[in-house]
Amino acid sequence: MSKPISEIENELAEEFDLFDDQMDKYEYIIDLGKKLPPLAPQYLQDDFLVKGCQSKVWLHAYIEGDRIFFEADSNSSITKGIIAILVRVFSGQKPSEIINNPLAFIDRIQLRSHLSSQRSNGLTAMIQRMKTYATAFA
Repeated sequence: MSKPISEIENELAEEFDLFDDQMDKYEYIIDLGKKLPPLAPQYLQDDFLVKGCQSKVWLHAYIEGDRIFFEADSNSSITKGIIAILVRVFSGQKPSEIINNPLAFIDRIQLRSHLSSQRSNGLTAMIQRMKTYATAFA
């Protein structure tokens, strides 16, 4: 059974609290992206691209039982790290929990405040796409 979203968000916030320097946070985000398992080639297609991202982000979702699982990849290291964070939070959750979650941890770790406006728009697009999948599977 997956941990509740709130518990995962708290873990991420605690991890980010370890870094005082913004560059260290970026390095950590990049490291998280490097740990993302490679996406199967059949999902590296336009059908799986998240629209609205500056970089290419591919997102695949599938359901097992009553839970959604996400797999993702990106051609940009920082964007790959951002989608890795979202996959960590949402993968293995029930659709209703994804749809209704405000993702307060994003503000808590000040993720958006250090992103360019284009990357911030991309973050919003990734979240919306994941919530769209959740709505479709609900």
